[in-house]
Amino acid sequence: MNIGEIARLAGVSRSTVSYALSGRRTVSDETRKRIEQVIAQAGYRPNAAARALKEGRTRTLGLVIPPASQRLTDMQLGFVASVVEAAARADLDVLLSPSGGDHDRSFERVITGQRVDGVILMEIRLDDARVTRLQQAGLPFVTIGRTALPENMSWIDVDYAGLIGRCVHHLADLGHRHVALINRSAELVAAGYGPSHRALTGFTDAATQRDLKGITVCCADDAAAGQACMEQLLTEHPQITAIATVNEAALPGVQRALDDAGLAVPRDFSITGVVAQHWAEDFRPPLTAADVPAHDIGARAVELLQQRIAEPDSAPRHLLMAPPIALRASTGPAAARIAGH
Repeated sequence: MNIGEIARLAGVSRSTVSYALSGRRTVSDETRKRIEQVIAQAGYRPNAAARALKEGRTRTLGLVIPPASQRLTDMQLGFVASVVEAAARADLDVLLSPSGGDHDRSFERVITGQRVDGVILMEIRLDDARVTRLQQAGLPFVTIGRTALPENMSWIDVDYAGLIGRCVHHLADLGHRHVALINRSAELVAAGYGPSHRALTGFTDAATQRDLKGITVCCADDAAAGQACMEQLLTEHPQITAIATVNEAALPGVQRALDDAGLAVPRDFSITGVVAQHWAEDFRPPLTAADVPAHDIGARAVELLQQRIAEPDSAPRHLLMAPPIALRASTGPAAARIAGH
């Protein structure tokens, strides 16, 4: 049975059946019930759209991503892939929508168009107007990341402050006294991007606690910027013996700059940070790092959103993930560089 046959038996137009199944436009309760009765009497095995009709839902989740004009990082792509996979396992569709820049209308259509049952919002700022808009609309939502005041929203996030702090303590335990943080871009920091600000806080607090000389720099998300940033650090702060980073895309450039300077890792220079696992494992030598579990984060976000949709009045849930730091081969005693140079 197709939409045309359902429409004929129910005495309505094909578009009315389509609207009833998708939920994209309002259909009267009487018409909706008549269409549902036709489906039931025909012994038609319900597909996702028919189940949506019966449940009064679209069985579609919205995933709001950064603007399409911006190249997504591997970690962001990991979040997207894991959300789509987890939704598919739950027999749900995912509607991708960019936000920010010139994409506010797309975001507004997701909120007001009855196209989704709930929204997962990525790349959260400390003060995020999108969160406020979703709260005003009353649409169930979950964020990957959190605002400065996240108590009244459901979210899942990585403990960037705590993890970068642990990276700094690890370097201090190895005898490093001059360390640097390679953060994300200056534009993201200026926009209040949560991970960048929390990484900066964790780095500064830990450096103060251990009485280290800490330098912080911003770096765009690409290898060329990473190389330029590392070259600048080595030129302007030659006493630095280690870095921590949350900028995985800059790592290939960081590695090139160290190679060009004749500095071996970890004999002459140590590197650690919070990055996706494959970046850590592809670094040479493999990177001592807290591996961000992008796949788990996306799957848990879908679970949280399903709960918000089923129980909209339930208390918000908060999941702060702090994966262990995997000790690989990119960190070593600071004394090795001093002795070799």
